Amino acid sequence: MASETITLGGGCFWCLEAVYELVDGVLAVESGYSNGHVTRPSYEQVCQGDTGHAEVVRVTFDPQRIPLREVLEIFFTIHDPTTRNRQGNDVGPQYRSGIYTHDEAQAAVAREVLAEVNEALGGRVVTELMPEDNYSRAEDYHQHYFANHPGQGYCAFVVAPKVEKFRKTFKWRVKAA
Repeated sequence: MASETITLGGGCFWCLEAVYELVDGVLAVESGYSNGHVTRPSYEQVCQGDTGHAEVVRVTFDPQRIPLREVLEIFFTIHDPTTRNRQGNDVGPQYRSGIYTHDEAQAAVAREVLAEVNEALGGRVVTELMPEDNYSRAEDYHQHYFANHPGQGYCAFVVAPKVEKFRKTFKWRVKAA
C-alpha cells in the first residue's frame, strides 16, 4: 500500500489534528511547523510570529481509501480560508491558511480544489499553495493534543466544535471506533 502525505495549515494545529485523526483513510497525523525561515523553531518562537512558519499538520493517508481531493474538501470545511493570518481569536502569520504540497501531482489537485472553493466563496480565499519547505515536527506535548486534553478550555470551546462539524458534515468519513 502506497501512502501519500500532504501538509496543511489552517489555524491552530490542534484543530486540524483532532479532525484528521478521525478521518477514515488517514493513517497518521503529525503537528509541526512549516514554510518559515528558522531551522527547527520552538513553539514559543513560532508564536512570536517572526519565524515565517505556519502551524501545520502532516496528514499521511491511503489514496485508495480517501483521495486527496476529499482530504482537501475536509480541510476547507473545518477552517475559514478567507481570513488572512487568523482563525477565530488566533491571530498571527502562524495561523495562516496554507496547502503545502509534496509533489506536482498534489499541487495540481490542490489548484483545482482551491479554484473551486475560491469561486464558491466569491474570490475571497487567501489560502497559500506552495511546496512544503523547512518542516519540523512540533514538540511532543502538541501531538494528539485534543485526544489527550479534551476538557482543556481551548479544546472544549474551539477544537470540539470543529470536530463536531466534521462528524456531521462527513459522517461517512468518520473512522469506526
